[in-house]
Amino acid sequence: MSQNIGAGKISIIIPAINEAGNIKEAIATTQLSINIEVIVVDGGSKDDTVEIVQSLGVKVISSFTPGRAVQMNAGAVAASGEILLFLHADTRLPTGFDEMIRTALQQPGSVAGAFKLRIDASLLSLRWVEWGVNVRSHFYQMPYGDQAIFLTKEVFQQIGGFPELPIMEDFELMRRLKRIGRVVIISTPVVTSARRWLQKGVFKTTLLNQIVIIAYLLGVSPERICRWYRREKFKRL
Repeated sequence: MSQNIGAGKISIIIPAINEAGNIKEAIATTQLSINIEVIVVDGGSKDDTVEIVQSLGVKVISSFTPGRAVQMNAGAVAASGEILLFLHADTRLPTGFDEMIRTALQQPGSVAGAFKLRIDASLLSLRWVEWGVNVRSHFYQMPYGDQAIFLTKEVFQQIGGFPELPIMEDFELMRRLKRIGRVVIISTPVVTSARRWLQKGVFKTTLLNQIVIIAYLLGVSPERICRWYRREKFKRL
């Protein structure tokens, strides 16, 4: 690659909507690092997300339309770094993440990477979820967005950024990346909130996620999957 990624600036892009309870802690984990910038892309929060971010002196931009893919692409356009790191607002980075990322991207043949996953709850069933995620990531090079995906801006532009789908944007991004090189998985984990597993139960959430993937691979439109997924996600048991 043409850029000196060994010393490259990392732009950390955080898509957010109504994340007042999480955003401060996510940003805090970015601070003990070298040569970074943080950009929060707000999708129309109705809570104090924007005010909290501004009080921390972090750059906030607004997306014209909500949607994680749209927000992350907007953040990438605004980014000044050679390296892009996409961080969910409920995910916390490990200490030393910046050097881990730069080292990973210098490995021969690597085009992108992500971290192992740890879920912030003590349920034994979530240890099995972590195990499944980490096996999939390692053997199939298919990490998802809550694992803090990173790549150079050059590669991001080369593949056309995130496909602006209402769901499965991270899955499709990884499929594109795998066609051009290797996706590195850093063995140190990020820690993500257990909220989406606890909301409906670990088994039901895991099953729902697998059904979504199968439907997508069978050609069901992302818009239709998204409508169904959100109905199931928020429907009371």
